[in-house]
Amino acid sequence: MKRDIYGRLLTWKESATRKPLMLYGARQVGKSYILTEFGNNEFDNLIKINCFRNPVMDTLFASDIDIDRILTGIEAYSGQSVKPGRTLLFFDEVQEIPAVVSALKYFYEDKPELHVVVAGSLLGVLNLSGESFPVGKVDVMHLYPMTFLEYLDASGHERMRMLLASSDRTLINSLGDEYIDLLRQYYFVGGMPEAVKCFVGGGSPSEVRDIQNAILTSYEADFAKHAGDFTQRVRMVWQSIPAQLARENKKFIYGAVRKGGRAAEFENAIQWLVDAGLVYKVCRVAKVWPPLKFYEEKDIFKLFLLDVGLLGAMSGVESAQVLIGDNVFNQYKGAFTENYVMNQLIAADGRPLYYFSKDNSPIEIDFVVQDAGQVFPIEVKAETNVKSKSLRRFVTVDNADSGIRGIRFSMLGFESQDWMVNVPLYAVGSVKLSSI
Repeated sequence: MKRDIYGRLLTWKESATRKPLMLYGARQVGKSYILTEFGNNEFDNLIKINCFRNPVMDTLFASDIDIDRILTGIEAYSGQSVKPGRTLLFFDEVQEIPAVVSALKYFYEDKPELHVVVAGSLLGVLNLSGESFPVGKVDVMHLYPMTFLEYLDASGHERMRMLLASSDRTLINSLGDEYIDLLRQYYFVGGMPEAVKCFVGGGSPSEVRDIQNAILTSYEADFAKHAGDFTQRVRMVWQSIPAQLARENKKFIYGAVRKGGRAAEFENAIQWLVDAGLVYKVCRVAKVWPPLKFYEEKDIFKLFLLDVGLLGAMSGVESAQVLIGDNVFNQYKGAFTENYVMNQLIAADGRPLYYFSKDNSPIEIDFVVQDAGQVFPIEVKAETNVKSKSLRRFVTVDNADSGIRGIRFSMLGFESQDWMVNVPLYAVGSVKLSSI
């Protein structure tokens, strides 16, 4: 299946300032697949080394780091020659041998002509005890679950995707019902490649759910294996997320994890999940003004899941409630829709997301994004009832002289007003905010 990151990989390959590449991403988002495709398609040969339970590599990297010696060992192990500029050297599941990560510094310094990539499911929580991270010596990319746009490609609707990238908003609006049907599918299937492949290949909804549940089980196995003393607290935070998102006010509440729960008890567990790429933390800002980072309130936040399809599986929502009718759009207090919007925005360019609210005030802005030096308040509406009282007041009263313009994502088509532009939910990932 095509992935948008492929173009970025091509740019990395041809860059004169290229460094060894670390591809971050949660388990089963497709890291190994896309790097294998990239290696097979764009190089004379691919040397792929799985570090999981690999005593040969463990021994090879345990000694002093001599890149020539290591390359000789790799050639003997793989039976292939390492040809600078023509070979992609790919270390997978690299978290199992942290010394490989440390060695990237020496690949960069001693053999910059080589194309070296590493990937691992838990690079973000990698324990480099006794090793050093190659700061400044690596390039970094993040791979997320498949976006709705990538789902359109995978399901044979490439032309529908191409239309979303056009400026013909009248035609896009006229096909709104077709886009909404596909969006309903995406809410159920989500963006985990195995689930997408199953569904677009004719698999049943129950088969898709089995795949999603198996992925969730593998995540919980990772907790036990890698979270150490935080394992139980990580599991408790993880299992609380559907209930947290189902609340009208989605601000994370420690007491919803365990009665009497406090930040000191769970903050390390939350950070573990964030570093593992399984949840995204959207902090509140005290002021909607650039740079937003200046006004971030780290102790007030929402937590979202990495994939809307997995959210449905965790929540136990029946497939018919998502695939038939508009239940998924107008029930569950917008939990699925906000999670979907967050997934699409973060995958678009990895930009930080925030939200805004005031204590003792009903006004809340679902997301706040900074793009091209501007800030954009975003309201998310899960259905066609789009009264935007908070957004309207925020833009036209509280910030009337600031030049801020609001964005509303809803089930309606493109529509522009003086103070706000409405963008259909199915177009979230296809618009550049600064050009709306």
